[in-house]
Amino acid sequence: MAIELNPQEKQMHLRSLDAVVDRFAEKYLGVFAKETIERVVFESYASLLRTATSNQQFLVARAEKFSFDRLRALFVSQDDSRKLGPEVLFVCVQNAGRSQMAMAFMQAMAGDKVTVMSAGSMPAAEVNANAIAVMNELGLSLEGAFPKPLTDDVVRAADVVITMGCGDACPLYPGKRYLDWNLEDPAELDLDGVRRVRDEIKRRVEQLLSELL
Repeated sequence: MAIELNPQEKQMHLRSLDAVVDRFAEKYLGVFAKETIERVVFESYASLLRTATSNQQFLVARAEKFSFDRLRALFVSQDDSRKLGPEVLFVCVQNAGRSQMAMAFMQAMAGDKVTVMSAGSMPAAEVNANAIAVMNELGLSLEGAFPKPLTDDVVRAADVVITMGCGDACPLYPGKRYLDWNLEDPAELDLDGVRRVRDEIKRRVEQLLSELL
C-alpha cells in the first residue's frame, strides 16, 4: 500500500518542489515556460508518490532527478543537434531489475559517450534486492537507482528503445530503433537465476555498444 503523508509533510514537500521548479526555470530560461516545468515536476512527484511505500524522505529528491531527466529529454527531442551522442532507453515492466541492470552496464561501459535512461510500464516501489546484490558482485552499484514510470518525453528523445517484457505498452515513433530483449523477470528468479539474466544483459549491452560506437 502506498504511503500517506501527514499535512506537515505535504507542506514541506510542496515548498521543496516549488524550489525545484524555480531552479529548473532558471536553467531553462527562454526554453520552457515555467508552467511547463511546474507541470513536469509535480506530475513526476505525483507518479512516484503513487508507488512509494517507504523512504518518503527521498521522494522530493527522486522527483527532482526524474524531472531533470524528463526536461533534458524534452530539450534534446526538440533538436537532435543538442544531443551529445546516442540516446538509449531501457524499458521493462517494473523498472526494478532488467532495465536497471542494463542501464548500469551501459553507463559503466560507455561513460558519457551514450546517454542512457530506464523506465517501467508498471514501476515498482524499489529496485529488486537480488538485482542490487548481483550487480554489487561485479562492482557496479545500483545505489540511488529507483523505478520510474515510462513517459512520452523520454521515448521521444531516445534513438534506441529496448523493451524487456512490456510489449506494446511502449509508444512507437517513426525514425527510432526498437529492440525486444526476451529476458526472464528477476522478480521470479532465485539469486543464481538473476545472475544468469545479469550476464546475458551484459553480453547484449556490449554487443549494442559495439554497434552504436
